Amino acid sequence: MNETKVFSIELTARPSDIDELGHVNNVVYVRWVQEMATAHWMTIASGELKRKYSWVVLRHEIDYKAPVFLNDKVIGTTWVGEHQGAKFVRFVRLSLNGKVAAEAKTIWCLLDSSTFRPLRIPTDVLEIL
Repeated sequence: MNETKVFSIELTARPSDIDELGHVNNVVYVRWVQEMATAHWMTIASGELKRKYSWVVLRHEIDYKAPVFLNDKVIGTTWVGEHQGAKFVRFVRLSLNGKVAAEAKTIWCLLDSSTFRPLRIPTDVLEIL
C-alpha cells in the first residue's frame, strides 16, 4: 500500500443494507467498493479529467472477514496497485473498530468518455493515482 495515495471515507450500515441474517448483505459490500472508488476519483481528478475519462469495473474479488451490523460505522480505505494498458488494480479494506471486516481487489478499465472505448492509462491519470 502506498500510504501517500490512500483514500478513506466512513460508511454507515443503514437499515436497507441489512439482510435476513441481521448483518450487512454481501451486495452492499460491492456497492461500498464502487462508491469508494468513485469518491476517490471525484476527489482527486480535475474537472477536465472527469470529463475526458470514465471507469468501468471488470472484476470484483471480496473476502469477508467479519460481519457488519446496523448502524456500524465502517472505515473504508482504498488505494491502487499495478496497471497495465487500460486496466488498474484497486484495493479496498473495510475496517470496523480497528479490525478488518472485508477486503476487496477490483480490476477497473479506463474509458474515453466520448467513445466509451478503453484507453491506455495516460500519464496525467497515473500521476494522481
